Amino acid sequence: MLEQLIDSLVSSGAKIPLVLLILVALEAVLSADNAIALAAIAQSLEKGEQQQKALNIGLLLAYVLRISLILTATWVVKFWQFELLGAVYLLWLVFNYFTTPETQNEQHHHLSFSSLWQIIPLIAVTDLAFSLDSVTTAIAVAEDTWLIVVGGTIGVITLRFLAGLFIRWLEEYTYLEDAGFITVGFVGLRLLLKVIAPELVPPEWVMLALIFVLFVWGFSKRNPLETSEDQQEINS
Repeated sequence: MLEQLIDSLVSSGAKIPLVLLILVALEAVLSADNAIALAAIAQSLEKGEQQQKALNIGLLLAYVLRISLILTATWVVKFWQFELLGAVYLLWLVFNYFTTPETQNEQHHHLSFSSLWQIIPLIAVTDLAFSLDSVTTAIAVAEDTWLIVVGGTIGVITLRFLAGLFIRWLEEYTYLEDAGFITVGFVGLRLLLKVIAPELVPPEWVMLALIFVLFVWGFSKRNPLETSEDQQEINS
């Protein structure tokens, strides 16, 4: 449908820039829930330096996996097992998050991973699971593989930038991490429905509306500022 719309609006000379712009916009919009999940995974590491290292290496691996997925997409889409694995993984990630008990120091849930070499593959696999849906969307918009590769490349760069922002925001906003993982759950359920009941899959605009509402809730409350005494107590 998007391809027909593009054909009706622009000449063939202007088609490639417009398709590329649409792909980049799709990546930016659809990456918000992905970015918050990656930020939460990286935040499991205590040191900021390790968090940045995990994001850099993890997203480099994610880029390799994403390009591999794009190049084999016409083959991958023939096998529903890939989407099922992606759905199960995302739902497991949400389950792991919400079943981890709260502690006295952290009055919210968190992922039960603390090693850099656990976090790096988790980041790469999480992006791959999200890409199963976004690559399908990209294929519907553009038939040229190189366009999808360029869009995916820009998407990973955007994702790195957004994940860095979300690491900071997760510390500032009380409900943001919960909101992010609820959206991850929605993505996992959508992938699962595509496998077991395609006719029940909600349209993309419904998913975007749900994500928007959840993110409004996620940014609705700031954490109280720590006093210097509190900070000294934590550091000690």
